[in-house]
Amino acid sequence: MRLGDLSERRSWPWYLLAPSLLLIAAVVLYPTLWGMSLSFREMRLNRPDLGTGFVGAKHYWALINDPVFWLSLRNTAVWVVGNTIGEFLLGLATALLLDRNLPGSRLAAVLILLPWFLPNVVAGHMWALMLDPRLGVINDLLVRLGVLDAYHAWFADPDTALGAAMVVEIWHGFPFFALLLLAGLKAIPHELYESAECDGAGWVATLRHVILPQLKTIIVASVVLRVISLVNAPDILLILTGGGPGRATQVLSLYAFLKVSKEFNFGYGSALGMVLFVLLMGFAFLYVRQSNILKEEP
Repeated sequence: MRLGDLSERRSWPWYLLAPSLLLIAAVVLYPTLWGMSLSFREMRLNRPDLGTGFVGAKHYWALINDPVFWLSLRNTAVWVVGNTIGEFLLGLATALLLDRNLPGSRLAAVLILLPWFLPNVVAGHMWALMLDPRLGVINDLLVRLGVLDAYHAWFADPDTALGAAMVVEIWHGFPFFALLLLAGLKAIPHELYESAECDGAGWVATLRHVILPQLKTIIVASVVLRVISLVNAPDILLILTGGGPGRATQVLSLYAFLKVSKEFNFGYGSALGMVLFVLLMGFAFLYVRQSNILKEEP
């Protein structure tokens, strides 16, 4: 059969898509299904005597009775909501300033993006040194300004560990929102600003009725992507606190990682992963649906 004859068939697009579909099945579908099946099996590398048999919903029942799971779930909610709101507000303010084309705005844009370019490991260790209870420059500045009476061990205090880690994450992640929102601001027609000015709209009214509605699609997409990233990537917390002190900064993804890497309990860790998967899918569905961006304009 000649290639020209094959390209005339209705099945020709499937031949073109086959390599991509096979790749997606190999690197996405198969690992996901394997993780789901693993959550219903016993898999502990340090207890080979338990075997690898099917245990049904044993791990999920254990989650319900696990107080660390509920504490991690609460910490995850605080971590994700607080960081997302903080990064979005700081990113929006930064994008609005950069959009004004003030002198030096190009250099400022490059400097603002530097935190996002830094690897999480570098950013985490850098802030750990700056907030060090003995040598930290931030503690020194706060003491000199009279804000603190003595150096404070931010990551060793259960009352401040999560908040301090959130400050680091917000600093590291806000350029993500700033970059996307700045691109959206550049795409807003200038005529809309002129119309708002002619109608006597102030800055707050322009932000509410012109800028934010025009950025709605970008906001929804960026929030969903950032929430997924925050839920799935506990590396900043792992570097700064390791989930401590106690379990003050323990989140679900970090709990699952420790279950697998330290206890070698792959079955329980997979169950935690499936809970995160369901929570993220539910959040993405409800958030996008609530935002109404999928509805056609009348």
